[in-house]
Amino acid sequence: MTRNYLLRDVSPLGDGTTDVLLADGVIAAIGPDAEAQAGPDPVIINGSGLILLPGLVDLHTHLREPGREDAETVRSGTRAAAMGGFTAVHAMANTTPTQDTAGVVEQVWRLGRDAGWVDVRPIGAVTVGLEGERLAELGAMAESAAQVRVFSDDGKCVHDPVVMRRALEYVKAFDGVIAQHAQEPRLTEGAQMHEGVVSAELGLAGWPAVAEEAIIARDVLLAEHVGSRLHVCHLSTAGSVEIIRWAKSRGIDVTAEVTPHHLMLTDELARGYDPVFKVNPPLRTQRDVEAVREGLADGTIDIVATDHAPHTREDKDCEWGAAAFGMTGLETALSVVQETMVDTGRMTWADVARVLSTTPARIGRVGDHGRPIAVGEPANLTLVDPGIRRTVVPEEQATQSVNSPFRGRELSGCVIATWLRGRATVMDGSACDESVVVSS
Repeated sequence: MTRNYLLRDVSPLGDGTTDVLLADGVIAAIGPDAEAQAGPDPVIINGSGLILLPGLVDLHTHLREPGREDAETVRSGTRAAAMGGFTAVHAMANTTPTQDTAGVVEQVWRLGRDAGWVDVRPIGAVTVGLEGERLAELGAMAESAAQVRVFSDDGKCVHDPVVMRRALEYVKAFDGVIAQHAQEPRLTEGAQMHEGVVSAELGLAGWPAVAEEAIIARDVLLAEHVGSRLHVCHLSTAGSVEIIRWAKSRGIDVTAEVTPHHLMLTDELARGYDPVFKVNPPLRTQRDVEAVREGLADGTIDIVATDHAPHTREDKDCEWGAAAFGMTGLETALSVVQETMVDTGRMTWADVARVLSTTPARIGRVGDHGRPIAVGEPANLTLVDPGIRRTVVPEEQATQSVNSPFRGRELSGCVIATWLRGRATVMDGSACDESVVVSS
C-alpha cells in the first residue's frame, strides 16, 4: 500500500509552482484540485522552492553483484541510486559470472525487484565472458524476464569490427542497442591516464584521445551500414563530440553519454597521484571538459550516465599503477549536473529532465520511467532542493564503497524525496538535513 502525497507549491521542471497529488501509484491531480482530491490524512509536503523532476534513469551503473559483493550489492547500489533521485538503473554486465546468459540477467533483475529501491534493468554482455570473440545469448536475454534491450562489454571494447557488425545486426530483431566502450586496446596498453602534458610530467603512460575517437568513428559507420542503433558509453574528448555531431548530421542512429566526472574534473587532479582520480576513460583536459559541456548543452551528447563504479578500499588505496579504474557517482550525479550546467546557465531544469530521465529511458526502452509530469502518469518522481549546498562525505553515502572523486567538495542541490510508483524510497531530505514534511 502507498500513502497519498500532497506536494504544495512545487515547481515541475522549474517552471512555475503548483500543487501535485500522488495517489494509487500515479500522479492523480495537478493544480487547485489536488488538495480537494487528497483524501484523509495525506502526507503533506512543503514544496516551496523545490523542483519536481521525473525520476532519474541511469543507463550505466555497476552494481557488482554477483561476484564482488565486497564492493557493492544490488541492494546497496540501488539504495544509493534512490538517494541520488533515480528510479531506474541499467546494471552493467561485467559481473562474476558475466551477465551473458538469460539465467544471470534474470538473477540480477530479481535481486533488484526484491530490493525495491529502484527498477533494475540488466545490461547483457555482447560477447561471451566479455572476451570479444563469440556473441553472447543476445536473443535469449532479450526474451528473458529481464527483457534486456541494452548490450555492452563495458570495461572492455568490442574491438573486432566483424563481431561488432554482427552484434549490431543481431539486435535489430528486437529493437536492441549496442553500447560501446570505445577504447582501442592496442593504443592503450599499459595506459594510466590521459596522454598529454600532465602524463609526460608525471611519467605515467598516456592514454591518447584517438584511442576513443577511432573506435567511435568506426562504429558509427558500421551502424550506418547495417541500419542499427549504437550508443557510445562515457564519451570524454572534444574529438569524440565532433564525430558524434558529424554522425548525427548524416542521420546515423547513434546516441552518446557523458559522465558527471568528465563534466567537472580534469587530468590536473592526477598530479597528487591519488588513485581516486584513476578512471576509464581517463579524466581529460579543460578543453575536453568544455567541449563535452557544449555537446551536452546543444544535444550532440544525449544523456548523462553515472558509470557508478564502486571499489573496495584495497583496490583503490594503493599506488596509482596498481589501483583499479573507477569512481562512484549515483549520489552526486544530479548535483554535478546542476553545478556545471544549470548554475552556469547552459541548461534549464527541463533540459536536466531530458538528459537524466526522458532520453535515457527512451534509449534503454524503459517505458514507465522518464514520463511527463502529467495526470495519470506513473508517480516515478524526484523532488530536489536546488538551493542547498552540501559537502560530499563518501562514508555517509548509501553505496558500500567510498571512492568518490568529489570527497570534500561542496556541491549544489540535494534530493529531498524520491518516489517509485508512488512509494517513497527517500523522504524528508535524509541526505541533506532538510525537513519538508508538514504533516503525515
